[in-house]
Amino acid sequence: MGLAIIFAIVTILAALGLLRSLKIKNMLGSGFAFLTLAVFGWFTVMTFIDVFTGGGSTGH
Repeated sequence: MGLAIIFAIVTILAALGLLRSLKIKNMLGSGFAFLTLAVFGWFTVMTFIDVFTGGGSTGH
């Protein structure tokens, strides 16, 4: 669960970075921020799904 929270924090920070770089019209920064948002957003969603469905390590 800790990993999912860390991924969520990185995703939120990437979204803020994307908004800031779009505001100052920094297209290279916007591209990297968007890629970071997409990758870590996907990791966040998949990690939460894994945690809540009981996949992965169950401790048995």
